[in-house]
Amino acid sequence: MSATDKILDHFEKLSAVPRGTKNEAAIRQWLIEWAALHGLAYKTDAIGNLVIIIPASPGLEKRQTLILQGHLDMVCEKTPDSKHDFNLDPIRVIRAGDWLRADQTTLGADNGIAIAIGMAIAEDTTLIHPQLELLFTVEEELGITGADNIDPALITGKSLVNLDSEEDGVFTVGCAGGGTTYMTLPVYWTPASKDEPTLELKVGGLRGGHSGEDIDKHRGNAIKILARVLDEIQCNFPIRLVTWKGGTARNAIPRDATTTFLCPPDNVDTCKAIIESIEKTIQAEFTATEPGLFIELSRLSETADSAIGVDETKRGIQLAVGLPNGVSEMSAAIEGFVETSNNIGVIELLKDGLLITSNQRSSVFSRLEEMTRKIEALAALAGAGVTRTKLNHPWQPNMNSPLLKKCVETYETLYQQKPRVELSHGGLECGVISDRCNGLDTISLGPTIKNPHSPDEMLFLPSLSRTWDFLTALLRSI
Repeated sequence: MSATDKILDHFEKLSAVPRGTKNEAAIRQWLIEWAALHGLAYKTDAIGNLVIIIPASPGLEKRQTLILQGHLDMVCEKTPDSKHDFNLDPIRVIRAGDWLRADQTTLGADNGIAIAIGMAIAEDTTLIHPQLELLFTVEEELGITGADNIDPALITGKSLVNLDSEEDGVFTVGCAGGGTTYMTLPVYWTPASKDEPTLELKVGGLRGGHSGEDIDKHRGNAIKILARVLDEIQCNFPIRLVTWKGGTARNAIPRDATTTFLCPPDNVDTCKAIIESIEKTIQAEFTATEPGLFIELSRLSETADSAIGVDETKRGIQLAVGLPNGVSEMSAAIEGFVETSNNIGVIELLKDGLLITSNQRSSVFSRLEEMTRKIEALAALAGAGVTRTKLNHPWQPNMNSPLLKKCVETYETLYQQKPRVELSHGGLECGVISDRCNGLDTISLGPTIKNPHSPDEMLFLPSLSRTWDFLTALLRSI
């Protein structure tokens, strides 16, 4: 069995264990049992991070310990027609030629492939390496909580290779900082009249994607598009919202959004005409990037029992329209690099309020704070309550890193070409772990993964083989 097949065998097995964010207990226990089976020592900390220790090859016991790091959780996104339950069902992995994907869900290669690689290294007794610490953190996809609360005593190594990057041949040496803002707009419900038609409005067919890596690819945000359409309607006549739901994760660009609302009886035909017109306009704007975009209006056979008021509806729509989304600033220092962005990731109308979640990112901490305050100010003007998570600082690059130098030398020797050394607008745990653990020499790398944080997520298998070859060569050189 090839190294790639061994890694994929581990990946398929771990994919059978549900591991959405905050639901990592089962996968952690699964790994602990695997470690015990192979006689490997392990440790956990109070937040739930796990370290599995792989002894050094004979004669290399005095070499410095190297940390290989990934995260236990995955983003749980699925297509609208999928019946998958991420709390119960295994991810169904499909191999199609050179690509690995899942059946109507996120694949979870972000970052399950790091776990599988670590397991394969541990089981391969032919490899030459110093002592290794496999560090697997929790809640990476929900604010890097595990990394931000790691117990420094959990690890002893001073050099860390993060396996959460998503392009073969690229070494990531820095990333944006980030934070999340939760807004709640109070609403008041009143009974619906049987004379008020209930209309359902859907936006779908979008590609979605990672709110860091794909934010500059001109992809549509279903929540923002639906808000724009609702705003066009309510500018012509008053409506009352019954439901509004879109997105599933703060760090995934929403692919679908749906709302139901009460429409004055005499304005149903006008509403249909508005939708037909604005659908053509928006489709024309996204011709190059969202060929599947659709906006669909239908009349429900039954009238809703209640709806929120006209004023609350208007303020909710205006808040969703006004919130920034997408790229805010490009870097002045690095051509073509996104500096600051925001993603409106989730919206849901509940009995006690309209909830909106946004995910801010920036490689400049002051700009991250500025974006967060802008969102807070807009929410306050709309009358919404606001809470924010801790803002994580950007991971600043160290171009004089000994680990980076060793990685570049190893790559050039192996492939007779230079790797790319880049910064990422996505969030990585390297800088946070380093800050918590008194300073580490860190780098991030990994195989090629397309469309992470969406049901179109795919792992390019030839890049997995190359990542294995590089990583094992690096271990030998260290």
